[in-house]
Amino acid sequence: MRRTKPVRPVLVVIAHGSRDPRHAATVHALVRRVRALRPGVRVETGFLDFNIPSVQGVLESLAAEGVRDVVALPLLLTRAFHAKADIPAVLRDAPPQLRIRQADVLGPSPLLLSALERRLYEAGLTPADKSSTGVVLASAGSTDPEAIAVIADIAREWRHTGWCAVRPAFASAALPRTEDAVRELRALGCAKVAVAPYVLAPGFLPDRIARGAGEADVLAGVLGAAPEVSALVLSRFRTAASDVPSAHIA
Repeated sequence: MRRTKPVRPVLVVIAHGSRDPRHAATVHALVRRVRALRPGVRVETGFLDFNIPSVQGVLESLAAEGVRDVVALPLLLTRAFHAKADIPAVLRDAPPQLRIRQADVLGPSPLLLSALERRLYEAGLTPADKSSTGVVLASAGSTDPEAIAVIADIAREWRHTGWCAVRPAFASAALPRTEDAVRELRALGCAKVAVAPYVLAPGFLPDRIARGAGEADVLAGVLGAAPEVSALVLSRFRTAASDVPSAHIA
């Protein structure tokens, strides 16, 4: 009797979307890196808003092809409204023949801390600067208390890796703002102040973070297609795909 070859689920990366063309370009760059790391895994990209293809359109196309198993991975750093409400709502409206597993959001993760440090070093800092540098962990912000608490926890954890100090900041919906956190670190006596955007792609709120970093010594780039982020995407995929019947995820 012939044995049925295990089928890999399709990975559908779900991005927020933005009117800013840099956002989609960065998402696509990240997905290209993920594909390069695991050429045997099919990876598709869908957007919740502003960009095409939409998540619904991607899922309908996959169903029409005969795909049955999908892992939907939110390209989000915190488990806030989009992860808790928007994405589950879209997935509930997916074609019924699809078996969909929703992967966890990317954050928090030690890999993201490594990506943040990579961006700071690319912006001009060195490991020797850590003990004298205060860092603003600048996120987009959220009205979700859980998401805000997670950012504060990440800042505390990151501080223990050797930085002079780490302060959370938010571009919207919560305080402090980036510029206020920069001034606080100056007043604390840090020799240098750096701003590390805890965001995946450029856009309106990341631009607000950049403006708030005007008095800082260093402004890092967005996380984007950092190697650590692509590795984390695949880690979240493997965890979710391990629950798919007959999945082959090596």
